[in-house]
Amino acid sequence: MRAVVQRVKNARVTVGGSATGEINRGLTVLLGVAGGDTQKEVDFLVEKIIHLRIFEDSDGKMNHSLMDIKGDLLVVSQFTLLGDVKKGRRPSFTQAAPPDEAKALYELFIEKARHMGINTQTGEFRAMMDVSLVNSGPVTLILDTATL
Repeated sequence: MRAVVQRVKNARVTVGGSATGEINRGLTVLLGVAGGDTQKEVDFLVEKIIHLRIFEDSDGKMNHSLMDIKGDLLVVSQFTLLGDVKKGRRPSFTQAAPPDEAKALYELFIEKARHMGINTQTGEFRAMMDVSLVNSGPVTLILDTATL
C-alpha cells in the first residue's frame, strides 16, 4: 500500500463538478493499494498517518499529529501510485491490486479512520476526480508499507 500524505490548509475533491469530499486543516491522502495488500497494511497505515507528528506546536516544531489537532482527513484512491515506469514510456500497473480488492481495502482504510474519530471525507473509487488543495508548508510525505 502506498500513500502520498500532504498537510493541508484545505482540500476538496470533485467528481463531475460536484464535491464528494471537502476538508479544512488536516491531511490529504492519495492512496494506492498494491496486489497482496491485506488488512494488516491498512491497520498499519491508518495508525501511522493519523499519528504522524507533522503539525507545528506553539514553538514552531512538528510535534502534533492529526489526532492532536483534531484535524480532517481527505482520502482519495489513486492506483497510479503503483505505476511502474522502469521500462518503456507507458506506466505498467501490474503492481496495483485488482479493483474489487483495492476498493475493499480503500473502504476499510476510510472506515478505520472514521472509527478513530477522524472527520474523514473521500473521493469516489474508480472515478475521474479533480483534487484541489492548499499544501501547508509544504509538507508532503510518501509512505509505502513495502518499505516501512
